Amino acid sequence: MDGAMPVSESPRPWPQAASRVPYWIYSDPDIYSSEMEKIFYGPHWCYVGLECEIPEVGNYKTTSVGERAVIMVRADDGEVYVVENRCAHRGAQFCRDKFGQAKEFACPYHQWVYALDGELMGVPFRRGVKRKGGMPKEFDPKANGLKRLRVEIVNGVVWATFSEETPDFRSYLGERMWAHYTRVYDGRPLKVLGYNRQHIPANWKLMMENIKDSYHPGLLHVFFSTFGLFRADQESATEVDETGRHGILISRKGEKEANDVSTSIRSFDADLELADPRIIDYHHEWPTPQTVGMITIFPSVILQQQTNSLSTRQILPKGPGGFDFIWTHWGYKDDDEAMTQRRLRQANLFGPAGLVSADDGEIIEFSQQAFEAYQNRETMIEMGGHDVECTDYMITETAIRGMYAYYRQVMGF
Repeated sequence: MDGAMPVSESPRPWPQAASRVPYWIYSDPDIYSSEMEKIFYGPHWCYVGLECEIPEVGNYKTTSVGERAVIMVRADDGEVYVVENRCAHRGAQFCRDKFGQAKEFACPYHQWVYALDGELMGVPFRRGVKRKGGMPKEFDPKANGLKRLRVEIVNGVVWATFSEETPDFRSYLGERMWAHYTRVYDGRPLKVLGYNRQHIPANWKLMMENIKDSYHPGLLHVFFSTFGLFRADQESATEVDETGRHGILISRKGEKEANDVSTSIRSFDADLELADPRIIDYHHEWPTPQTVGMITIFPSVILQQQTNSLSTRQILPKGPGGFDFIWTHWGYKDDDEAMTQRRLRQANLFGPAGLVSADDGEIIEFSQQAFEAYQNRETMIEMGGHDVECTDYMITETAIRGMYAYYRQVMGF
């Protein structure tokens, strides 16, 4: 695979190829710690938010990259910065609100004060009191501000990285994924429609896997299989980038149809009817005919387009056995009221209690329970073969294999 970073040897061997994944990678605390350093704090771009979430100077949003708390803020110069939410003095996490408005940041512990761009502005009693105490003469405020992450804003989405080695975002995606990304994030201004938050007691990689898994949607989800939103007999594709780390599931909406494929699926329910059919009322608005485009950008986010519902799904790891999952539902700033209502209505398919997504949160919890109990077993991701390649069908696990081929290189297995 191209694009892998130099690695050191892992302390645990991986028993077979990338198409067999050992259960212990989902629960081993040492593996998890190494993932934080090599992946989330290494040369990878992580999603932190939408630029429209902080439109005015002083607007900020708190979030995390891996487990490190950060602040996305629009500073006095109008630029967007991402700084660590950690006082340079004693490490206190000083900003507690999810969103806010500030002229400056002040740590409540010892009142160190920072400008919005992270520069250290003030240290109480820096020169002591009555010439006693204070900071050493060589203390340099300019060298002791909040740590800034590298930032790229790409068509309204804010990406951050701790590493100077991370390539520019377009190169990080690769041209194939860049074409899919810019199909929806095409430069038009965005607007936030709402949020969902949930905690899922499962390893963070399982959500990346789930949205790379084109095999399951028409089997697990009654809503998808019954109403033709994502089913095996429909026009579809699974694509990966050159490294294998990113992927997209593509499909084209069908109908509620009893045929050889649908009636062979246990989740298909011919008796199920919609009280309000507008929940799947698709309005064509993009240059390609697909009605589904689910992009997984490794390691931190899923970019969803399902019919006219648009959202980002941010993954925030919370130890090897859990993660927070943040949904940001959005639309274009120039949407009319009818389109905004359509997006909001269709968003009911998703989120913690969504007609579709509730299934995913529960099923990966079931997986995690088995992984923790059977450390010496392994998963089989061989649907569609052993190779990593783009396909024009959905009955494959190629995108999951691609992620683990890349993951093995990064982690040193």
